[in-house]
Amino acid sequence: MKSPYTGKEMKIAKELRDMTFRKEAFQVVFHYYICEDSGEQFEDEHFSALNYNQVVNQYRVRHHIPFPEEIQKIRLKYDLSASKMSEILGLGTNSWRNYEGGEVPSTANANLIHLMAKPENFVQQIELYCSLAEKEKEKIIKPVQKLITGSCYCADPLYRFNNQPDITTGFKAFDRIKTEQVIAFFAERLKPFKTKLNKLLFYIDFAHFRNIGQSITGLRYNAIQFGPVPHNYDILFGTLADIDIIDIEYAMTPDGEVEKILPNPQYQFDASLFSSTELEVMEYIADKFKQTSASDIAKISHLEPAWKENIDGKRIIPFTYAFDLETV
Repeated sequence: MKSPYTGKEMKIAKELRDMTFRKEAFQVVFHYYICEDSGEQFEDEHFSALNYNQVVNQYRVRHHIPFPEEIQKIRLKYDLSASKMSEILGLGTNSWRNYEGGEVPSTANANLIHLMAKPENFVQQIELYCSLAEKEKEKIIKPVQKLITGSCYCADPLYRFNNQPDITTGFKAFDRIKTEQVIAFFAERLKPFKTKLNKLLFYIDFAHFRNIGQSITGLRYNAIQFGPVPHNYDILFGTLADIDIIDIEYAMTPDGEVEKILPNPQYQFDASLFSSTELEVMEYIADKFKQTSASDIAKISHLEPAWKENIDGKRIIPFTYAFDLETV
């Protein structure tokens, strides 16, 4: 970005700074451009969105406000339109649509939305509190009743990844579909060894957070001996192989048995499920590390403060380290 005073390219700067949202202060890594001649600071559209997203995401966590993808997931579970959800909950006509689009609900509406995640609460809302005609109520309730009787999660190994969004998930609820798709993308593009895939996932999530203020998958990452890895990655990859998202090939090397992640021809990557910013990061990371071996990308990941400052204790890595990435 060029300075409006001198016409020269300005330097990018960042610093910890308090920002206010709904009369509450939150500390963010504030990004801006600085004109070295005048000392004036400027934000472009990208930095303005990044700074805003940081403070709003913290507000959501502090007050247990669901994130847009969580709100959308509730609606899709019941196969209803956004306007119908608004009508059932007694909200403004466009409220639910706006919440899915990023508008932050009040705490009262947020609590109501959280309650609707449970099918039994949703049925009660329809039966007791909404003004739909009886026939329409019956039509909506019938498929929801099946969700109540079939709502046991114990048979789903990936249920353990459904963590509450916070700084350790990149302010993103676990997105099962995108996680499957990202792993399928790298399997198809690079056919990586498991060690390499772990680092690719780390880099796409942390690079996207650095750019936008939110991760892509909602996975958590641990610092372990061979670099950052998704929490419970063995369960993740094993489950995806069991349900034919990927194939796993085992091979012997001088270092012992290794696992290569291969594409399953029955499962196709769908780029339409991702935003332009997500696809851009995925393509960038795939191209950057295309020729990098598993051992080399592990060494590269050891240069990251995210790993160096969390390997003691093999801690979960907060996404604030995204702003300190060294190699991408």
